[in-house]
Amino acid sequence: MKNQYYIYILFSAKHDKYYIGYSNDPWRRVEEHNTKPFNTFTSKYRPWEIAAVFSCDEESNAIHLEKFIKQQKSRRLIEMLIDPKFVPGGVLEKMIRCQNKTK
Repeated sequence: MKNQYYIYILFSAKHDKYYIGYSNDPWRRVEEHNTKPFNTFTSKYRPWEIAAVFSCDEESNAIHLEKFIKQQKSRRLIEMLIDPKFVPGGVLEKMIRCQNKTK
């Protein structure tokens, strides 16, 4: 059985910040972002909630998409991605071979 990988977008309402990551278990990762004692970007802006989760069939696709989203440095792009009505086009359409799995 093939592992499933996910791109996840977290949101901190308290600090109005987004965070993008990838994992094979984003629900475990959000718990870790909210509880790990390390001094990291995510520890400074707790609490975090999952805003969107996208499943990918290959880890390399998840890594590539996470990197692409982060490189854009675009809050607008992140907010479009978490909108359930958003349909990607152009470059994003080709890159996103993932499905939105937001609960």
